[in-house]
Amino acid sequence: MHSPTPDDWHDANRARWDERVAIHAASDFYDLDAFRAGKDALRDFELVEVGDVTGKSLLHLQCHMGLDTLSWARHGATPVVGLDFSEPAVETARGLARSLGLGPERAAFVAADVYDAAEAVPDSSYDIVYTGLGALNWLPDIERWAETAASLVAPGGFLYLAEFHPLTDALDDATGSRVTYDYFSREAWVDESPGTYTDVNAPTINNRSVEWQHPLGEVVSALASAGLRIELLHEHDASLFARFGTLAPQGDGYYRFPADRPRIPLMYSIKASRPLP
Repeated sequence: MHSPTPDDWHDANRARWDERVAIHAASDFYDLDAFRAGKDALRDFELVEVGDVTGKSLLHLQCHMGLDTLSWARHGATPVVGLDFSEPAVETARGLARSLGLGPERAAFVAADVYDAAEAVPDSSYDIVYTGLGALNWLPDIERWAETAASLVAPGGFLYLAEFHPLTDALDDATGSRVTYDYFSREAWVDESPGTYTDVNAPTINNRSVEWQHPLGEVVSALASAGLRIELLHEHDASLFARFGTLAPQGDGYYRFPADRPRIPLMYSIKASRPLP
């Protein structure tokens, strides 16, 4: 339910994520054995929109266990740096990097809050600053995020964001066919659901979460105000999971509404560059 932001939102979210790292690492959803064997964690549209990363430095903000980060390294980005506020997630990412033979000079991971990224990461700027799906909803201040992320983009480089579309947060949870919640709400969404997206029945103790929705216009405007030039904004009619009961797997790794139903955006992606001086 929407409510004023509780004072302990950061500690509550970190405790929730810390507890779920082990569950995620053991899950079929992430399938770490397949990843170690060469499975790519990135989405096809991300690879097309980001383009060739060979020899480019890349910073991944809110990297969780580092699968996307290390996938970019496999595609030739070097060095890559992943940042996450969960120590267990960062330790898992470091272990994955070691298992792939990637030392810290190729793939480094830092435990820090995303708002503190500029002070926490090894370098002052990167060719690519990347943020993957399911990240922005954990942040209360999108302008501060944009300023922080933009400050780390090197001249001539770009920020790339792939995220779940905020419209989905306004729809009913069962079918996604009715507008039920306020799209423009500034209040926090506080939830107490146990389990996690990789296993809704997993026994968990730290179940309180605090999230925020960020309308698409606010995200774009925040990046532009932070000095970045919007190169593309694409909306996608697919999701990575069955957010609504009416979404069905399509055989390509995505979930979509039935063909007889009007399409709506379920994900979006943004590429925003920092011009050369």
